[in-house]
Amino acid sequence: MSTFTSTKQEKRFAIRGSWWINILFVAFALVVAYYLFNLIIYGKCAGGCVVGILSQSLVYATPIAFAAMTGLLCERSGIVNIGIEGQMLMASMVGYAVNVYAFQALQHIMDPTAAGNISRWMALLCGVLATVLLGLLLAVVSIKYKVDQIIGGTVINILSAGVTGYFYRQFLASDVPPGPGTFPVVAIPGLSQIPVIGPILFDQKPLTYTMLVLVFFVFYMLFYTPWGLRVRSVGEHPRAADTLGVNVNKTRYISVVLASVVAGLGGVWFTLEAVDTFSPNMTNGLGFIGLAAMIFGKWNPLGALAGALIFGLGSSVTSILAIYRPDIPSQIPQMLPYVLTIIVLTGVVGRAIPPAAENTPYEKQ
Repeated sequence: MSTFTSTKQEKRFAIRGSWWINILFVAFALVVAYYLFNLIIYGKCAGGCVVGILSQSLVYATPIAFAAMTGLLCERSGIVNIGIEGQMLMASMVGYAVNVYAFQALQHIMDPTAAGNISRWMALLCGVLATVLLGLLLAVVSIKYKVDQIIGGTVINILSAGVTGYFYRQFLASDVPPGPGTFPVVAIPGLSQIPVIGPILFDQKPLTYTMLVLVFFVFYMLFYTPWGLRVRSVGEHPRAADTLGVNVNKTRYISVVLASVVAGLGGVWFTLEAVDTFSPNMTNGLGFIGLAAMIFGKWNPLGALAGALIFGLGSSVTSILAIYRPDIPSQIPQMLPYVLTIIVLTGVVGRAIPPAAENTPYEKQ
């Protein structure tokens, strides 16, 4: 017994040690990256510039973190969802269309400001509903009909690209009435005035706040509640979970639906927070980058958020370089987030072990 306890404690200390090593390595890498970046732009990035970069990094990290949470909730239950890109694309199109046309209908019966507020929330709900329907499609074909989950996710991506492209050409490409715009910035009184931290964390738009709260909520639910234990058990050893009375397929259905709600929030971010317009394939691969952030974080919500912030930092640096160094071809800095994705997927950040039962249909005996 004492040997088992000491071994367990040694393992715990080793895990903690590895986390500290990772944190120190990331901190060192960020310091080196800052000095290299400042060297490239001829020392023009002072304190205010750093705060601006970090604030923008959080904004760019928002859809990536939503995508990472979506993949994490699915894969923890044993379902591989590579259709996140398609889900987010569908949500962005539906959100934009509902926002514009609901606003046009509502402003005839109420104040334009109130109409805009209502239409934006209606658009958010409709975008989430669209992703839930796609998630149910993935769940049914993967769980009930036992179709390969990679193929199911690919079908969702192709379906979404086709549907959004068609509706864009038919209804959204031209003669679109003006909409109410995106969600406004919500500065939290008092907290937004804190130096450095305030503008970064407490002067953002609603979906960014939602993302931060959601990450910690998912972390708590997965690792500190009976529901989270059931989800992780069906993703690691569904036969044992079934023996203990856990309904494996029901748990997977619920996880995919909840994950699809998160994907919807990530999708409507593009047209309700980032820009007040829609264009085909505007998600630009961020759903796949979200999966890379999930792998970077080793299927842990906090680690996935760290990965999303790193990818967001890459996107933020790209926009700053375009301002201070227009002589550098724009394609070079635009490659940075995708280069980071390749680095993560090649295992440079360390070995990442997925849940044991992912992409494995379960059949009750």
